[in-house]
Amino acid sequence: MKFEDLEAWREARSLSKDVYSLTRVGSLSKDLRLCSQIQAAAVSIMSNIAEGFERTGHQEKLHFYNIARASCGELRSQLYIIEDVYTESSTKTSALRERAESVGRLISGLIASTRRRAVRPAENGR
Repeated sequence: MKFEDLEAWREARSLSKDVYSLTRVGSLSKDLRLCSQIQAAAVSIMSNIAEGFERTGHQEKLHFYNIARASCGELRSQLYIIEDVYTESSTKTSALRERAESVGRLISGLIASTRRRAVRPAENGR
């Protein structure tokens, strides 16, 4: 299995693509700082899922998966700013925020699975 096979990574990739699309049109595209921040948060989600998956230690995996999950929160927060300031984008931001929540739940599943795998070897050693 590769990180590209993870549903969480595939959904994060799709979310990143749509965040980039959102930030390239209308008056929002001129707000370079906000666009840069929200793009970085979206990229952070998929990048940290990939990096966590490639790590061999359970604690390292958990570290990067937690960063990815936190980046979902950061992205959702930034989408509220866009919704409040760039009202022409509010329909799109609402849908993206829901998708970011969904990706966060998928990452929570990765975290739970990783924690279960970390406990099993210790239990088998008794």
